[in-house]
This record gives sequence, C-alpha cells and structure tokens, in this order.
Amino acid sequence: MVFDLLRAKPDHKTAPVAPVAPARKASASARVMASQSTTTWGTSGPRDTQALTRAGFIANPITHRAVKLIAEAAASLPLILQNAQQRFDSHPVLGLLTRPNAAQGQADLLEALFTHLMLSGNAYIEAVAGDDGLPYELHVLRPDRMHVVPGRDGWPLGYDYKVGAKTHRFAHDPQRPAICHLRSFHPLDDHYGLAPLQAAATAIEVHNSAARWSKALLDNAARPSGALIWRGSDGQGLMGDDQFRRLSDEIEANFQGARNAGRPMVLEGGLDWKPMGFSPSDMEFHTTKDASARDIALAFGVPPMLLGIPGDATYANYQEANRAFYRLTVLPMAARVTSALCEWLTRYNDELLTLRPDLDQIQALSGERDAQWKRVSEADFLSDDEKRRLLGLPPRNTEEAIG
Repeated sequence: MVFDLLRAKPDHKTAPVAPVAPARKASASARVMASQSTTTWGTSGPRDTQALTRAGFIANPITHRAVKLIAEAAASLPLILQNAQQRFDSHPVLGLLTRPNAAQGQADLLEALFTHLMLSGNAYIEAVAGDDGLPYELHVLRPDRMHVVPGRDGWPLGYDYKVGAKTHRFAHDPQRPAICHLRSFHPLDDHYGLAPLQAAATAIEVHNSAARWSKALLDNAARPSGALIWRGSDGQGLMGDDQFRRLSDEIEANFQGARNAGRPMVLEGGLDWKPMGFSPSDMEFHTTKDASARDIALAFGVPPMLLGIPGDATYANYQEANRAFYRLTVLPMAARVTSALCEWLTRYNDELLTLRPDLDQIQALSGERDAQWKRVSEADFLSDDEKRRLLGLPPRNTEEAIG
C-alpha cells in the first residue's frame, strides 16, 4: 500500500525515483498550457471533494443509494478477456484482477473504483510492479489525497499522494506508468474530471435542508414557529422582566420538544398565540423534497423508480427501468473503465488484449439477448464466422486450430 511506500527505505523497489520526462507532443496548445503549468507542485483538486462526499454520499440517502446501486452493479459484471484469435478462460491479467491485493478481491476493488469516479470524477490505481511483467498488486488510492503534477508542456509529469505531512511522488513513465488515472470529462479542467456529485450539489443541499427542517419541526412538536402576544389592560402590551422570564421558562419546559407534542397550552388573560411560520402543506414540503431527489437521480443516471421516488411514470414498469439503467448508465461506465484498465495493464507485457463486460451473462438484458441470438441465427445469408462476429465471439476455425 502507499502507506508502506511512504515509510519505505530508499532502496525499495517502489521508492521515489527521478522524474521521467514525458514524450514531446506536437500540439499547438502545449505552449499555452505551459504558461499556466510551469510549476512542479501539485495542482489543486476538484472543489472540496471531502465536503461534498460528507454532505452527499454520507448524509444523503438518495445519493448514497444511487452511488451504491451503480457501483455494485458495475463491479459485479462478468468480464471477458480476449484477443483477435481467442477468448481466455485463464490469463495473468484475469488472475491479477481476481486477486488484486491481499485485502481486496475483484468486486471490492472495482466497487471502490466506480464509487470514487462518481464522487470525485477521478479514480487512481497504483501498480506495485516488479522488474518485468505484470504488476504484483493493484491498489485504489483516494482521489482527495492525489494531486496531478503538470510538466512544462501541460502533460502530467507525476502524481503527488499526500497523507498528512508526508508526500510521495509517483513519477510518470509512459512505458510502464505506476498510476492509472481514470477521470470523467470536465470541459473546464485539464487534469481533473467532473463528478456527478458536483452536478447534483444544489439538489443535495435542498434535499438535506428539507430533511433538517422536517426533523426540527418534529422536535418542535410538529408545529411551525409562532409568537405569544400579550395585551395588557392598558392596551400597551408591555411585560415586566419577571413575567417575561417566567413565561419563557414555562414554554421551554412544558411545551417545546417532541415529548410535549399535542399538549394543550393554557393562556392567561391577555395572551394570544399567532403562528409565524409556514405549515408543511404551505411550503409544498414533500413536492420540493421529491423534486430534489429526482434531480439527484437524474445526475447519476438512475431511474427514479429504482430509488423508490414516487410520482414518476416515465417507464412502463420496473423491468423496463432496470434495463434502461444497465444500458444507459452501468454498461457505458463499466466498458470505459475496463477498457482503460486493460490498455494500462497491457503496457507491462506488450499484448494486444480487450477487456469488456460479458453482455450474455447479464440477467437484466436477457430479453434483448434472446432477440439478438434469434435474429442472427435466422440470418441464412451469413456464414457461421460472420454470425459469431456479430455476437462478439472469436471465429470457430481459429479456436479449433488453437485447440
């Protein structure tokens, strides 16, 4: 782990090494980027990732469930590793992903990877590499501790991982990169991605504020705030200090809080109660909360029906919503991440491989799969190899020759 790297001796295999200059890029914009990226210090990360994570993922049930739903579904997808000739049942890359490190399995590592990608827009994987071949271990690093170190041409020169007062520099080697940086598209940032959590920040604040207001209302006997108005016999309505303190103490002790809910208030002569707040129906409390929950689900790409949000009639039934969830959210993210992982790992052994989700084993897409297989099998004008190619399978002749 990176904590061991921070305590490692200088002769450790993964100890900090001299930065390797990245390959020169023939880009006309490199000079413009260099004017803003000439320093070797880490650039600032996305805006207050920790605060957004606490308010959104930890304290908001809608965001928490949406992120967990996507991460767990994407991490549980069966994966296919193949090249142009065959599909592999066993391979060093598959073995590394199955047991990436001593503390995590494939599902745990991928779930952490997808979760970081949705919460911060960035995900980092560290490769503990040896002298040759594939890495020994893979570790997911926290994005809030990682900072990109841009070079003179704007491309990453390295990555700084800060834990407390300690900093470890991962030098960027284009041939065998120690860090795989996955990021979502950000139109206004050259080095960091844009998280769905940032796009849903306003809706999360509204939803959390509605929850806090609801709790405060329950703590106040489920009644809006108001005022006691006293009119004296002379009509001026002025209380003495002793009367004011006694009335305030009596209200606080006998009428405030959830334990005093429903207790009637006995008003003496001259006292009148005047409500000064809006009731939940006046504020359209449930409508506002459901609308903000729907905006959160929209930002993450989860159908509101899957999150239990009422009032949504976009999908005919739950099965259609689940199919759309996999097609529009889970599979695009999983395909992009697995492709980037495969491209990064194959730099260590110079193989041409593809890693992708196995669509034939996804239960939510069984109806589409049956229709596709029937349509392809009934196409008499196609050869067997053409049919297998349409279904994502390698040619049969090649498999038989290899076998």
